[in-house]
Amino acid sequence: MKLFNAVLRKYLINQLPDIDKYRQHALPLQQKVLKQLLIKASHTEFGKSYHFKKNNSYQDFSTTVPINSYNDLKPFIDRMIMGEQNILWPTTVKWFSKSSGTTSNRSKYIPVSNESLKYCHLRGGRDVLASYCNMFPETSIFRGKGLVLGGSLHPTEHNSNAHYGDLSAILIDNFPLWADFIRTPSREIALMENWHDKLEKMSDFTMNQNITSISGVPSWMLLLLKRILEKSGKKSIKEVWPNLELFMHGGVNFEPYRKQYDELIPHDSIFYLQTYNASEGFFAFQDEINRNDMLLLPDNGIFFEFVPLDNIHEKFPPSFTLENVECGINYAVIISTNAGLWRYIIGDTVQFTTLFPHRIRITGRTSSFINAFGEEIIIENAEKAIIEACKKTEACICEYTAGPVYFGNKTSAAHEWIIEFKNQPTDWELFCETLDQTLRHVNSDYDAKRHQDMLLQKPIIHNAKTDTFLKWMKGKNKLGGQNKVPRLSNDRNILEEILPFLT
Repeated sequence: MKLFNAVLRKYLINQLPDIDKYRQHALPLQQKVLKQLLIKASHTEFGKSYHFKKNNSYQDFSTTVPINSYNDLKPFIDRMIMGEQNILWPTTVKWFSKSSGTTSNRSKYIPVSNESLKYCHLRGGRDVLASYCNMFPETSIFRGKGLVLGGSLHPTEHNSNAHYGDLSAILIDNFPLWADFIRTPSREIALMENWHDKLEKMSDFTMNQNITSISGVPSWMLLLLKRILEKSGKKSIKEVWPNLELFMHGGVNFEPYRKQYDELIPHDSIFYLQTYNASEGFFAFQDEINRNDMLLLPDNGIFFEFVPLDNIHEKFPPSFTLENVECGINYAVIISTNAGLWRYIIGDTVQFTTLFPHRIRITGRTSSFINAFGEEIIIENAEKAIIEACKKTEACICEYTAGPVYFGNKTSAAHEWIIEFKNQPTDWELFCETLDQTLRHVNSDYDAKRHQDMLLQKPIIHNAKTDTFLKWMKGKNKLGGQNKVPRLSNDRNILEEILPFLT
């Protein structure tokens, strides 16, 4: 094991020149990526339609290929799931990362090709570890195990050769064999479908191991750590895993959880490293100790474009490459990938904090949403739930807003709603139950978080007095015009402003 760790560490350190290229040569790397993507996909159905073989300059590409939402590409992806080949990407695609948040579907299925696995997701993970070794030369991270918290995989309904599931599960199933020497738990446990059973198995399996790093979504990891403390009888995770030194996190904003993690793990004994790894690709990671932004990865098989958020709803919005972006502007991220996503809107917004090297921070989503725990509730989900609840209880609403309730010593995670009615529900309990159940039906990620109340409890719903929102808007001098009540928020700012008006 000692020799293995030494070899692995040397291998990772040898990757540092590549990371330096990301900082120094982002523009030519992006030009190379675009050219490679267009040539590779030139004989696909999509590539032929847009003349990739002929139009392989950025100018040709950006003026020929429209910006696409998931719904725009869904007909192609559906055919790929059924087993058709050479549609969006020339090589066989048998993995589809499942996530929610589309405007008209319960879930979306993002293609994950062998190229995107090897040259994007897995390479991104390798670069993170290499960068960490560079930041902390005395690290002992490879003398123990890395705990990876993942999801589950399932065969697709009409094509047994294709599988869908959480990206984390796809990655675990495709880790190289040598990774099993430094990863835990076993694949059998890591890929279990039932979250409650997985939580129990993972805590039992890892509690007595030498865990030096953990990685996963903060909200889910918090539940696992709390369960381990309950079972072990310890007061601190460092008592369970004295050599724990790194938490690689992503998926949701970490800040709301920081206080709870500080209570579980002495804050000066662990480093929290932010990554930007989505179903669509590994985009960026924190590459310096004292920064809260992330280095963009220009050579991972992804070509980036950026549309100013103010222009995103235009039919032909202006788009910018790394060559002409500016710091401090909210951009919607547009990507073309080595899995066949072409000028695809991923829904995230970012700001550049530095140029050369290009570093970013995530600023939000392109529309209102709640994604405090990875549930990604969007406006359409909320509207469908409210309409169904009103229909069943003969109610009519005037205004509403909703946001998250974070974990606390005396509070469980949930969503909190403030709803003002024109006509009151005939059955309040039925209204609340229908809203919750409809959200679970239309959004698979919310449903997973609500399963057995493991992560999210039932929503807290306030029946607001008449004119509650009017008084709040008046107090903010936002009556009339185009001013609107924010429907969904990913923080509690709006909720905390309106709650006092309820009394």
